[in-house]
Amino acid sequence: MPEPAVLYEKKDGVAVVTMNRPEARNALNGEMLCRLADAWQDIVDDPRVLCAILTGAGEQAFCAGADLGKLIPMMQGIRPTENEFDERIKADFSIIYKGLLRNFEVAKPIVAAVKGYCVAGGSEILQTTDIRVAADDARFAIAEVKRGLFPMGGSTVRLVRQIPWALAMEILLTGEQFSAQEALRIGFVNKVVPAAEVMKEAMRYARIICENGPLAVQAVKRSVLAASGLPLEKALDKEQEIGVAVSGSEDAIEGPRAFKEKRKPVFKGR
Repeated sequence: MPEPAVLYEKKDGVAVVTMNRPEARNALNGEMLCRLADAWQDIVDDPRVLCAILTGAGEQAFCAGADLGKLIPMMQGIRPTENEFDERIKADFSIIYKGLLRNFEVAKPIVAAVKGYCVAGGSEILQTTDIRVAADDARFAIAEVKRGLFPMGGSTVRLVRQIPWALAMEILLTGEQFSAQEALRIGFVNKVVPAAEVMKEAMRYARIICENGPLAVQAVKRSVLAASGLPLEKALDKEQEIGVAVSGSEDAIEGPRAFKEKRKPVFKGR
């Protein structure tokens, strides 16, 4: 039996989501999007998961975007459905957006581990992650315009909020590729390391996050997402609303107590 298009494993608070079509540069097809959607839902639902890592199988690509021979023709009505995953998407088109995290909120932090090509839909889902580690030979692009397509994964909304306007518009309008070093320079990724070190560095970030208070970590991310685009006064009100709930938690008592007692805190997520 062939391996699934997404590998999913959980261990010690970290869920690792691996896009698994290396023979197709991890291009997005119906199966991959459905399995991604299911993985994100499980990450939200499982209280044992404190952080996620998103990566791609193989050395060639994180994700090369939509499968132009499979997914796009099906969405256009040119190709009939071929399997249960295509049928799921036909019955509920929003699964595509959930798989891409376009409008499905995951309050738990997501760390990206990028090797090889990260283009089109790959760069779109990358924008939904919180910390991004890239290999020194990684290549990035939002290339939909080169194929006469629109980047429907949220890039026209998110990218201009994450990097300067002129740089975002250059990426969106030209569709040209850029290097990992350029991605680091413009703030599109956090760190560039040798390819062999990408997953190790991503896991290092995940382990650090898992040691922090889970209520605080998830509330911080929810506050950032909720405040995005709001006027300052309303954003601060939202921050206070979310933060007050954490301040009264058992974890908020345990953290300072452990510091005072010079020991590692034991957080319980409540």
